[in-house]
Amino acid sequence: MNAPGEELIRTITWDGVFRGLITLLIGLAIAAVATAITRLYLRARGRVHSSRRVLGRLVFWIIAVLAFSAAMTVVFPSINPVDILGGIGVVSIAAGIAFQTVLGNMFAGIMILARDQFRVGDQVQVGDNAGTITYIYLSSTSIRRFDGQLVVIPNTLMHSGEVIVQTGFETIRARVVIDIATSADLTKAKNTAIAAMDSVECVLHDPAPTAYYHEVGTETVSLELLFWSGSTRLESREATDAVISAVLEAMRREEIPLATTGLESLRVRSSQQQQSQVSARSPENDNKD
Repeated sequence: MNAPGEELIRTITWDGVFRGLITLLIGLAIAAVATAITRLYLRARGRVHSSRRVLGRLVFWIIAVLAFSAAMTVVFPSINPVDILGGIGVVSIAAGIAFQTVLGNMFAGIMILARDQFRVGDQVQVGDNAGTITYIYLSSTSIRRFDGQLVVIPNTLMHSGEVIVQTGFETIRARVVIDIATSADLTKAKNTAIAAMDSVECVLHDPAPTAYYHEVGTETVSLELLFWSGSTRLESREATDAVISAVLEAMRREEIPLATTGLESLRVRSSQQQQSQVSARSPENDNKD
């Protein structure tokens, strides 16, 4: 009795090998054409190079595996295509169990590239890491933090976690809160602040800057300043810096009293919830030093 392996080998003919090779080459040619079409389509949709490259490579390998399976059925006529697909399925399940984390990151990377919610060059914040995306791989995403450090984040976190895309739109709104003495002319203070913001070159005029009173203390009232600027971190910070300088200068020029108890604070918060604080000591505290 011949072993199954010997029977399988006996079914191989030179003609079958030749036709199998032709089938494989045709399949690879189709894969190459499909990859080129995929990349051209993604380019027309405005996708970045890394997205086109990864998704194009994925299309190529899917078609290449199918072409290899078809070539195997030609070379080994006794093999049923269903058996090959079943074997691939078993191997896939085993690989999925053994490399669960790796495959999870890869599938997350495919979803990230397909959904295109953020791209290379976008400024994002993931947890405590804020910076610019430098590359999106299948299994991870590289971010160059604003302090210059490189952070590699698994795509499962990028896909399932909270990602704040600061440059998701062309403009971003920033917020500055300034404490004014209750003895001041509140209408004049608000109009002065709006005029000062409107005079800043890097602050957008559409939407126009606005100001609202929203908190009242025993001797102070908080004036919330809202203004729009470019969406990058540098543009937002430059606009915030210019607004703080312009508003404080206008308040002093118009002799509008600010809070003088304790520390005078300008609380700054952008719409991405990135917060900083700028404090100036009052003359009273300076004398205590």
